[in-house]
Amino acid sequence: MSNSRKPILFAVGGVVGVLVLVGVVVLLVLGVNAKGQMQNLASNALGMEVSVGGRMSIGFFPSFHITMENVQIRNHGSEVASATEANLGIKLFPLLHSEVRMDSVELKHVRMTIERQRDGKFNFETQTNLKGTVAFADTTKVSLSDATLLYKDQQSGEGFEANACDLDVSHLQRSAQKSATPSKSLSFTAALACASIRTRDLVMSDVKSSIDEKEGVFDLNPVTMHVFGGLGSANIHADFSGPVPEYHVHFSLSKFRLAESVRTWSPRNVGDGPMDFSANLSMKGVTRDEIVRSAAGEASLRGHDLTLEIGDIDKELARYESSQNFNLVDVGALFFAGPLGLAVTKGFNFASIFQSSGGSSQIRTLVSEWHIERGVAQAQDVAMATRENRLALKGRLDFVSGRFKEVTVALIDAQGCAKAQQKIRGPFDRPEVEKPNVLTSAAGPVLRLLRQAKRLFGGKCDVFYAGSVAPPH
Repeated sequence: MSNSRKPILFAVGGVVGVLVLVGVVVLLVLGVNAKGQMQNLASNALGMEVSVGGRMSIGFFPSFHITMENVQIRNHGSEVASATEANLGIKLFPLLHSEVRMDSVELKHVRMTIERQRDGKFNFETQTNLKGTVAFADTTKVSLSDATLLYKDQQSGEGFEANACDLDVSHLQRSAQKSATPSKSLSFTAALACASIRTRDLVMSDVKSSIDEKEGVFDLNPVTMHVFGGLGSANIHADFSGPVPEYHVHFSLSKFRLAESVRTWSPRNVGDGPMDFSANLSMKGVTRDEIVRSAAGEASLRGHDLTLEIGDIDKELARYESSQNFNLVDVGALFFAGPLGLAVTKGFNFASIFQSSGGSSQIRTLVSEWHIERGVAQAQDVAMATRENRLALKGRLDFVSGRFKEVTVALIDAQGCAKAQQKIRGPFDRPEVEKPNVLTSAAGPVLRLLRQAKRLFGGKCDVFYAGSVAPPH
C-alpha cells in the first residue's frame, strides 16, 4: 500500500469511528426506541403532544441531525401544527452528558392552526411546569417553508389564512423563567414572507415582515404588502408581557385603487382612481371588545381626480331641489372607501339612484380625516368637491356598538352653509336613512332673495363645513 493512501485510510477510519461513537451515544441517550424517545422529549419540551407518523432517520452531513416525517403537534386533543418533514440539528458534545441541545429546526410543508378561545387564551398555551430536557443553543435557527397558517378568533368570529409562507428565525433563546405562553419566555429575530393573507373582506399579497421578539414584546418593522392594488406599509408594536396586551399600529396604504376597495362591498363598477390611506392607532385589551373600546388615534383617507361611473352628480344636483330624486348618503359612502370603510359600508346601497343613468362624474378632491377615541371616530375634515359642487359630512362612527351617531351628509355652498342635508343613524349593517332635507328651495325665490340680502348686509349662516376642501371656482 502506498504511503499516500495511508493518511486517507486513517482519516476515513477516524470518521467512521466518530460516526459509530455518535451512533452509540445516540442509542444510549435516546434508547433503543429512538422514535418514541424523541416524541417524549419534544412533547415534554413543548408541553404538547408530539407524534411522528412516518420514518425517523439519523444523518451526519453537513452536521449531525435527525429527520422525522409526518410530525403532528396537538394540545388538549386539537391539532396545533403539522409538518411533512422535520429536521432537527443536534449538538454532539452535549449528548455525551445525556443532554439534547438543538441548534437548528427545519420544518417543511407546515400547516398551523391557531385559535383565540372565548376566554382570551390561545389553543397552544400550556402548563407552566414544562419538564423538557431539550435545550436551545444560543444560535438556534428555525425555518419553516411552504407554511399555511389558519387563525380564528372565537370571540369575534374573525380570522385569516396565510398561504405559501416562509419563516426564518434566528437567535432563538428561552429565558430561565418558564411561562405558560411560549412567546413570553422566548426571544428571537425573524423574517417572514407570505404569498397571500386572506381575511373575510380583503386579500393582501406579497406580505413581508421583519420581526423582533423579546419575552412577549413583538416589533414588526417594517411590514410591507400589496392591498387594493396599492403598496401598504406598517409598523406594529405588540406587548404581551403584562396582564393586558397593548398594541401600537402605524399603517399607510399609498396609491390604492378605488375600484378594488369598493369591490369589497359593492359588486358594481362605480369608478376608479388613486387614493391614500393612513392610520395611527393605540389599543389594549384581552378580548376584541376591550381592544375596540380602547382604540385611540387618527385615520386619514385622501383622493384626487377620481372618476365615478355612476352618472353625472353635478347634473343630478342641479335639478335636485325640484326633483329631490337624489340620495346624498349614497355618494357620502365614498368618504368611507378603503380600509376604514370595511366595517361601515355593508349596509350602503352605494349610488343606487344612478343604476339606470349614464355618464360619469369627476371628484377633484376628497378628504376624510377622523379622530378616534375610545373606539369612536369623530369626523374632523370630511368633504369632497366635484367640478361644480361640494359635499361634506359631520358626525361619529361608533365602532364599539357598530352604529352611526348623528351622521349628516350635506350639499354645501361657497360659504360652507348647508343647502340640503340628509342624516343616517342606526347600525352599520342596517342603517336608517332619513329623507333629504332641502334648506334652500327652488319653490321659494323670495326666500332665496331674502337669504342673499341677509348675507349681503352682514348676516351669517350656520356654517356646516369649514375644512380644507375649497369650493369650485
